Amino acid sequence: MQLATRVEDEQGILFKETARQLGTTPSDALRMFVAAFNAHRGFPYEVRLPRRVEYEAFATEEEALDFTTQAMKAALDEAR
Repeated sequence: MQLATRVEDEQGILFKETARQLGTTPSDALRMFVAAFNAHRGFPYEVRLPRRVEYEAFATEEEALDFTTQAMKAALDEAR
């Protein structure tokens, strides 16, 4: 069976390039998606609306610096 769809030029170009970098073809990538979609009986990843996030400004510059320092330490620990 043959399936066809249209995408924006920029998306198509990016899709082809990403498939090439992964060592596959766009056709094979779509076949893999269809197989995963069917195996999962739906999308093989979560499909949902993003959660609305409320942001709160830091009270002080020191608080912002502390947050950044802790985040960087956590990222470094995770990378190890």
